[in-house]
Order: sequence, then structure tokens, then C-alpha cells
Amino acid sequence: MNRRDFLRAGTILGGAFLPLSPLLAATSRRIPTTGPREPFDHAWLKGLARRLSEQPPREAPPELPATLEDLSWDQYQAIGFRPDHALWAQDEEAPFRAQLFHLGRNFKQPVRIYTLRDGQAQEIAYDPAMFDFGASGIEGERLDERLGFAGFRLHHRDDWQRDIAAFLGASYFRAVSDSLQYGLSARGLAIDTAMNRPEEFPDFTRFWLERPGDGEAVDVYALLESPSVTGAYRFRIRNPEAGVVMDVDAALYPRQRIERLGIAPLTSMYLVGENDRDAGWDWRPEIHDSDGLAMHTGDGEWLWRPLTNPRQLRFNAYADTNPRGFGLVQRDHDFDHYQDDGVFYDRRPSLWVEPKGDWGAGSVQLTEIPALDETFDNIVAFWHPEAPAEPGQEMRFGYRLYWHAYPPHQPPRARCVATRTGLGGVVGQPREYFSWRFVVDFRGGPFPLDDRADLEVEPVIETSAGRVELTSARPLEAIQGYRAMFDVIPPDDGTEPINLRLYLEGDDQPLTEIWIYQWTPPPAEERKLHNPAHL
Repeated sequence: MNRRDFLRAGTILGGAFLPLSPLLAATSRRIPTTGPREPFDHAWLKGLARRLSEQPPREAPPELPATLEDLSWDQYQAIGFRPDHALWAQDEEAPFRAQLFHLGRNFKQPVRIYTLRDGQAQEIAYDPAMFDFGASGIEGERLDERLGFAGFRLHHRDDWQRDIAAFLGASYFRAVSDSLQYGLSARGLAIDTAMNRPEEFPDFTRFWLERPGDGEAVDVYALLESPSVTGAYRFRIRNPEAGVVMDVDAALYPRQRIERLGIAPLTSMYLVGENDRDAGWDWRPEIHDSDGLAMHTGDGEWLWRPLTNPRQLRFNAYADTNPRGFGLVQRDHDFDHYQDDGVFYDRRPSLWVEPKGDWGAGSVQLTEIPALDETFDNIVAFWHPEAPAEPGQEMRFGYRLYWHAYPPHQPPRARCVATRTGLGGVVGQPREYFSWRFVVDFRGGPFPLDDRADLEVEPVIETSAGRVELTSARPLEAIQGYRAMFDVIPPDDGTEPINLRLYLEGDDQPLTEIWIYQWTPPPAEERKLHNPAHL
């Protein structure tokens, strides 16, 4: 799926702010339903998912009418949901309302959506009167009443005109932080990401939207289906001031053995940043939804892995047991670093995964895919359990998702706030060999060391290959923190990735989180020394 279409269909329109929906009409309309009301709860949904896992996968959905499938982007965007038809709009006390997405263009998978109240579910009937087709050229009365929907979005009473969460396309969903800005996405499940065969993308094929009670939460249930697995999901969604929080309970039923199962997958975009400045054709200095992978390991370590836009697909796995949390984070919220007044990358949320219970042994896995354009999501991170996914078993995972500007849990020590790279060597002296410099800034925790001026701060650096030289650590008043600097000399002319690890210590005690990085040396013919003629 083209990322620009996915984001825009969620009504970002280039991403500055969510567009304003028309104000609700004075008299809301009752949403149409079809079929009988039937008992429903999470246990029933798990039973359904288990039964379906024992049956052949569903057939491919019927093709959309050509009038919908052949829509241009502008035509599809012209189709809007009528706010007076919103689910729960008749209930003035309800803290949430739901609007539905129309099928069309890249969104071809019909999704069945049900209302749920007092343990009784009833399917919502497709009715073209629920939509304003505007300049799309679509004659709604000619569409099949069995058409179905593409997904839905949620609005909160703090601002009925801006949506706070959307479920649209495959098992993708996303939400906003306090900036009301969308950015990266989550998925229900990832299967065989970055392997030597096509990735499998499960679909949420049915949703049950439960009428909100007196509290500040709405419950959404989803059935997940794919050739390899079925699943039953429950999302409890809240909208506190800092951003959306989702409690997720997932029960998975594999149809077949799955080699690479991704739990709580996160999908983002990293094109160019301060450590990776190859987009010289673009006027903006940085372009990314997330700038790093943060991990809080089961043994209490805090790790920060800056993201890159690699030349070739790059895959890393970070082994752990019972992780305390991980996420794709946008730490840099300084507009001056992006200069983008159209999509406002400085306002993008971070997404933090907080596991519930023991997840056992496994790894946080990170995939970075080469990208030439910001409309392509090229970053994927998820938890991969060590125990294999086998047919006939039930696998259960619970976790909480925080869509906040910054993760709710932060390292007690100083955090990395910038990573910069460039040609190594000593200024004013001719370079006799190729080296690459790494400049890493830390802020927070014990910094600034006003009461420990005599403390000797040292960088602790490890490299998987090559040689390290010109190491230093010194205070940086501009950020009220410390800057570490070092050069790496590749061991040969090869381009094998080199893994780096760094933290600062004083009195034999760590002062910062652990910075980890993977650097791929350029080919030998590109290792220019750039010595000026006057030296």
C-alpha cells in the first residue's frame, strides 16, 4: 500500500493537522443495521477465531466495482462520511463517536462492522446515504447495499472535528498525541517481515464497536484473518491529555507454522536525519516520523538505536527476556531541525509498547528498508517470541500502546538527543587513511554536573570490527549535557556492517543510557579523503 494514500485516506491531507470535519447536524440520524442482534463477548470472539483457524482460509474478496477501484486520489478523497450519521451521535453523554471509511482506490478489502451494546451485537448496514460523494463522480444510489466498509475512525468530545484514531487497511491502525498529529502506524500482527519471500499482511475483517459507558474509554473488538493465522483482539482506547492510550489483548491461533511472527508491530518512516544526510536533493534538513528505536530490557538496561536509511535492506534482532518496553520514538521536536510547515514532522507522536505479563524469551527486531521518498514506510519494529508459532496452539499477548510525544517511561540516566556522523580525522592535518566520525550528544539524568565539576567523564566504546581512535567526552553547555566523539577505521575495504556501542561513565558508574548503532562502511572507491590542496 502506498504510504501517502494510506495516510491521506485517514484524512491527514499531507499531514499538517487533521482536517476539520463538518459540524454535526442538529438532528443526528440513527445508523442503519442489518440482521438480528446476537450475543457477543471477547470469549465468543476467541472461540470464533479458533474455529476459523481450523478451516481453510477465506477466499479473496470480490472485486470492487470499477467506479470505485479506478478512482483517482482526489476523487476518493472527495468521499466523506456524513457526521450526522456517526455512531453514538445521538447520545450526548458518549465521550466518543465513530465515523466509517468508504471502500475505494487502494482500500479494497470489505470490513464488516457491528454495533455492540449490553452484550448484544448487530451489523451496520452499508447505506450510501451515510456518505457525501461530493466531486467523486460516484452515484451512491447505484452502489450495492452489501458493499461494506473500509474501516473507521474515532472522535473524542474534546474536539468533535478532529479524529484521534483510525483503523484502515489490512491490520493497520494509528492514533495521535496531544499535538493531534498522526505519524507512524501500528499493526495487529506482522508475518515473515524482511525474509526471502513476500511478507504476509493479515487483515482485520470484522470490527465490533461497543457503545462507550460512563467512563472515558471505548472498547473495540476485531477479528484478524490471514492464510497463516487467525486472531481475536480487544482494544480499550482512552484519550488522556498526553495522547491516546490503547490496552490491547490479542489471542492468536496459527493455521500453520510461522517462522517470523511479529507481536505489536510498529511501522514508520525515516528518510533523512542529522546522522544520515544523503537526501541532498530535498530542501528540508530532516525528514522522518521517528528517529530511533528505544528499548527497556528485561534486566533494566535502556538502549537507544538511531534509525538510518540504509543502502540495502538491514535487519537486526536484539535478544531479550520479558522486555519492559520498546518503541519507535520521535525524540526531536524542534521545528527548526525540519523546517517543514506542511506536514510538521516536529509534531509526530512516538509509540511505546508496554508488555503486560511475562513475554518470555525473544527479541526486538528492527527492519530498515532503503527509501527514496517520504511516502514509503521503510521502518518496522516488533517483538518476536523465541517459542515458535505452531498450528493448533493459542498464543496470548497483552500490551499497552502509548501514542505520546515522548514515551511515558524515560531512562533515569542521560538520554541521547543527537547523533551526527561525517568524515573523521584531525582538522588542519592531512588525512592518510579513511575513518568515519561519530558525534553523540547526551542530556538529562545527572547532567549538567554542577555539583560534580571534578568528576572525570569517560566514553566507554565497543566496536565489532575495525579500530577506534580520537575518543573524547566533554561538557556541552548549549544542551546542558555532554558530547562524546570518536572515529572508526574500517578493518579493510569491505562493506560488512560494524556494530557500535557507547555510554558515558564516571567513577565507574554509567551516567547515560546505552547508544547502539550499525554503520556500513562505503565501498573503497567512495572513501574520499577530501584533503585540501594547501595542506
